[in-house]
Amino acid sequence: MFKSLPAVLAALAFCGGLSAGKAQNFTPKVNEFIKVKANVIALTDATVLDGSGAPARQHQTVILRNGRIEQVGNAKKIKLPKEAEVINCTGKTLIPGLVMLHEHLYYTKPLDNYFNIAQMPGTFPKLYLAGGATTIRTAGSIEPQTDLALKRMIQEGKLIGPDMDVTAPYIEEAALDIPALNTIQGPEDAARSVNFWADKGCTSFKMYMHATKADLAAVVREAHQRHMKVTGHLCAITYREAADLGIDNLEHGFLASTDFAENKKEDDCPANARKSLQNLAVNSPEMKELQQLLISKGVAVTSTLPVFEPYTNREAVLGGGEAALVPEVRKKIVANWQAAQHKDSASAALFQKELAWEKQFYDAGGLLVAGTDPTGAGRTIAGYANHRQVELLVEGGFTPAEAIKICSLNGAIYLGREKEIGTIEKGKKADLVLINGDLSKDIKQIRQTEIVFKNGVGFDAPKIFESVQGIVGLN
Repeated sequence: MFKSLPAVLAALAFCGGLSAGKAQNFTPKVNEFIKVKANVIALTDATVLDGSGAPARQHQTVILRNGRIEQVGNAKKIKLPKEAEVINCTGKTLIPGLVMLHEHLYYTKPLDNYFNIAQMPGTFPKLYLAGGATTIRTAGSIEPQTDLALKRMIQEGKLIGPDMDVTAPYIEEAALDIPALNTIQGPEDAARSVNFWADKGCTSFKMYMHATKADLAAVVREAHQRHMKVTGHLCAITYREAADLGIDNLEHGFLASTDFAENKKEDDCPANARKSLQNLAVNSPEMKELQQLLISKGVAVTSTLPVFEPYTNREAVLGGGEAALVPEVRKKIVANWQAAQHKDSASAALFQKELAWEKQFYDAGGLLVAGTDPTGAGRTIAGYANHRQVELLVEGGFTPAEAIKICSLNGAIYLGREKEIGTIEKGKKADLVLINGDLSKDIKQIRQTEIVFKNGVGFDAPKIFESVQGIVGLN
């Protein structure tokens, strides 16, 4: 079957536009944030968490050449190329560039008393890269034309940011008063939306809370014909129903599941869904049966722990990102956080269950991927929240090596790009993150990110973070 020209162009764009072996030109504004730009780079004597899930390896040297990983091995056995720019990584950790699958280029921005969201094109792409995310999926768009343009401009070296799998506008029936949210009218309209946005360059699709089974069936049919995937933040459709209809991915761990709601009606979003999860035992056989069904159907589950993190005795802005916010926004978020202290015991208990359910799914062989979802109450910010997602996985019982794998290789596997990205491995793209500290001993050292290499070009993470302080919420 021959693909249409727009589909072919979209596929080429997603595969990188520029091959890793070719030099990339950057504008002067982007060059300001590049710390390392050499054809050959030697990262010596590092601790390496390679993204495979294997334990950390000490005293490793990694050679990068023309945007690719040329060698990885014991520092004493690797001969440094004479032409290499050498970076001493003693006491530091290298991890793969993060591959995060529930990111947005927008942020919470209420309209009167209604929940709403607004695009952050000037800050979020920068923050994602500074936080170590070299590849993201925008799991739901409100300005897809902006997302697609940003993707192109990043590829062309005009802007700072990660590689992007751009998701089309939400596929949602009219039900919620969220002004920025796209809506459709029935399965025929849903199918038309898939093909319209695929022709524009979007490469994945997301069902939302009030979409029906017929809507999902139409979207899966059209998307799969174009070799594209479908995810969902569901409610009216249960996880079991979605898996049976061929969905590829489910968002928000198990917290969006309505499978256990009493008297659940078909295509209805039940008001008692959250209560049903609160009443469900953490080791419930019913939950484990659902997990096994998802595994048998090959459905990935996306962990988005930061957006659900409780308030009490935790950070107001996750990952330490308070300084990034516009002062007026920060003041309001901190005030709401203070008011919520010791009033969120039910949320805290459910959050602990979610940590356990994600671990159960992973241990049973499920493909657990990760993202942050920078929406909610405004505590979740691009970049900073990516660090926090890794930390929270460790809080949930994963080893640091497993947490990095979930946030790198697993995402690459889902995107079908595991031969190119996701691990520190010979021949792969030189997407790596250099961190000042030993993550295998203290996962919070991930906040000490120094350099993010994308296609072998090293970006100054602290300088990028500094450049957008006080702006998030405005741009």
